[in-house]
Amino acid sequence: MTRKNRFLRHLPAMPLITLAIFPIAVMDLYVELYHRISFPLYRIPLVNRRSYIRIDRHRLPYLNLLQKYYCVYCGYANGVVRYWVKIFSETERFWCGIRHEEKEGFRQQEHQEDFLPYGDEEGFKRAYLDHKTRPL
Repeated sequence: MTRKNRFLRHLPAMPLITLAIFPIAVMDLYVELYHRISFPLYRIPLVNRRSYIRIDRHRLPYLNLLQKYYCVYCGYANGVVRYWVKIFSETERFWCGIRHEEKEGFRQQEHQEDFLPYGDEEGFKRAYLDHKTRPL
């Protein structure tokens, strides 16, 4: 495939990718407010944002301007979503660390490996109802 044909094939998707930055940025603001306000109230350690978002590939000298732009975009978008997953997984762990029911084709989230098994009522009561530090 020639470079021109490749660009023409990608052209229709470029606005969809580019415009997604607006809902991502709005959601990022919301999640950051939630994180900074709620975690201290729950006494959950804050998540280090810099551990998840890395924007550095745009400095590669062999990339053209458009490639550099998308490297910044992808570094931010993919990193911020990983950051959100960490925030929400810590929230889930705090409120209700129960794994989902095992079903064929469902991929259990990695952060849930040490959660209580689905249906473990006694374990749930011990972990969440018998401790004064738990919100339930």
